[in-house]
Amino acid sequence: MLGDGNATSGPLARRRRATLAAERRASVQPVNGASAAACGSPVTAQPSVPGGGKKLERPSAPPPWAERKKRRAEAGDRLSCHKAQESLLSSASGYRNYRGILNWCVVMLVLSNARLFLENLLRYGILVDPIQVISLFLNDPYSWPAACLLIASNVFVLVALYTERQLSKGSFSECFGLVVHVINLATMLTFPAAVVLLVPSMTPVGGAVALGTYTILFLKLYSYKDVNLWCRELSTIKVKKLVRSLSCPLPQLSQGDEHKVCYPGNLTIRDMYYFVSAPTLCYELNFPRSPSVRMSFLLRRLFEMLFFTQLLVGLIQQWMIPIIRSSMKPLEDMDLSRMTERLLRLAVPNHLLWLMFFYWFFHSSMNFTAELLCFGDRQFYRDWWNSESVTYFWQNWNIPVHKWCLRHFYKPLLRRGFGKMASQSAVFLLSAFFHEYLVSVPLRMFRLWAFTGMMAQLPLAWFVGRFLRGNYGNAAVWMSIIIGQPVAVLMYVHDYYVINYRQETD
Repeated sequence: MLGDGNATSGPLARRRRATLAAERRASVQPVNGASAAACGSPVTAQPSVPGGGKKLERPSAPPPWAERKKRRAEAGDRLSCHKAQESLLSSASGYRNYRGILNWCVVMLVLSNARLFLENLLRYGILVDPIQVISLFLNDPYSWPAACLLIASNVFVLVALYTERQLSKGSFSECFGLVVHVINLATMLTFPAAVVLLVPSMTPVGGAVALGTYTILFLKLYSYKDVNLWCRELSTIKVKKLVRSLSCPLPQLSQGDEHKVCYPGNLTIRDMYYFVSAPTLCYELNFPRSPSVRMSFLLRRLFEMLFFTQLLVGLIQQWMIPIIRSSMKPLEDMDLSRMTERLLRLAVPNHLLWLMFFYWFFHSSMNFTAELLCFGDRQFYRDWWNSESVTYFWQNWNIPVHKWCLRHFYKPLLRRGFGKMASQSAVFLLSAFFHEYLVSVPLRMFRLWAFTGMMAQLPLAWFVGRFLRGNYGNAAVWMSIIIGQPVAVLMYVHDYYVINYRQETD
């Protein structure tokens, strides 16, 4: 019985497995003889291997037509190696990566001036003296007039804030508030100038720092006055619209704007001193803010500030001062060739120091302040080095001043009916006044060389814009920067020598 059962179960089991295998093959066969790919079936027959695994497929050989195409491409490369394209130095090529050429220019500039630097060391020795830098700010160690002026500037800031608070509450009329602002702003320009001129212990460098700080505060507080006036005018317009239509809802802040400040909520001491410290001259109720302080970025800018400060002081003492001292001779005692030689000797170091100062102030210092205050707008300059006109240079090398002039001086003049040329001339006139104010008052002599140099930019801008284009215009702008500043420096050195040095000699 048992043997029969085993004999019977063997053939039956084999037939059952054969039937199941046939059904599986039938399930993957394409319909009407079509291929599996044509039918779109995702099931593919895989060859089985012992143990239930799947057999790995070998990569199929490339078709013959692919080999023929590859051979034809290789033959074409051997026969032709040219295509229509522009040279890299051509403007039509679109190539803009000239970093290697810039590095070459820097290396050549350093090597070409190495001889002058070594000659300076051999002739004068080492002139760098950190103690002498302190004497530029202090004549008397017990008298700090420049520092006292900087502390006193807080009075003018608080007066402007108090006036705006009273105007927002209606305690001051608009006319009376304007009078207070005008008196406050006028005093900001006259009071420090009087102190610089009348206090004997005030040094020229200390006076220049104090007057520069007061000039910046003057522009900031003027913008503060204008923006708050515009906010009051907008509030008046909204109130009138609400009275005409009671169904008009008040503007509501969205959830994403809950941190926004509205007028008069901005009239706080914290908001005022944030604006005073921020690297901008134009006031806003809500400045763009960066999410956090990047410590690595902050430390890099701090290192650059310290490094360039030491470098500027060292180069001025070692390089500029000897040249200026050797130039302390009346111009009438020299011929034209000697005057030209003095100008060229002064042009290169003056220009290099100006470029270093630009990077130190507009990149390192202002970015350091902005990062520390989480101030978001970091466009302190644009590509002024590519300027093809004088106007473009003045619009892009100092963006904070340009924004202030455009927002609070140029456009208001246009709205009052002045033409573009008259408004542009007025902007240059204002800039010329402040240039002369920041130079003549600390030196205690009024020669109008800085004023004349700024006003000379108007005919120069017209000439360059009319007759020069492209690279020629850019070269003219660079020539005006490299030559113009040393001419002004020589004029002031000459006048300072005539007023002080010659009188002592006599």
